[in-house]
Amino acid sequence: MKIVSKNYRNLKNYKNFSIKSMMKFQLDILDKRILNLLTNNARIPFLEVARKCKVSGAAVHQRIARMTEAGVISGSQFNLSPKALGLNTCAFIGIQVNLVATSTHDEVFEKIRQIPEIVECHHISGKYSLLAKVYTQNNEHLKRIIVEKIQTVPEITFTETFISLESGFERQPSLL
Repeated sequence: MKIVSKNYRNLKNYKNFSIKSMMKFQLDILDKRILNLLTNNARIPFLEVARKCKVSGAAVHQRIARMTEAGVISGSQFNLSPKALGLNTCAFIGIQVNLVATSTHDEVFEKIRQIPEIVECHHISGKYSLLAKVYTQNNEHLKRIIVEKIQTVPEITFTETFISLESGFERQPSLL
């Protein structure tokens, strides 16, 4: 589970961010080294990053500010252990929505966002409209979330649940 802290100024810039502006931004070797260090440890001090990259602290600060402004960096995070929090069941739920209008789809997405056990949700193509990642205490808790919270949304016509037996790996996008 990821808890993401966002600076409102950066969030505003992120919402105004466009693919066109991203295509203009090019990561060089130093940018990639900085990003690799930060993705391995988001709490690493900028001066430590500078020392490892053999540049000044100001250079690292400027590079991070530039990458943030360009939308390459959109916050920092601490990773929590769901099991340590008593959340022993991880599941993915395919959700089919009766798409009467685009506004209906957005309204359903907002209703899903209000369910705290859902930690991630994607608009997808294919058989389902949405794919949600859920952490619950156990299978009984998962069933209650599905039956009492998700399937009670009138626009949801069908769900299919996939229980994760074990997480293979999680990672940030590659900086190839």
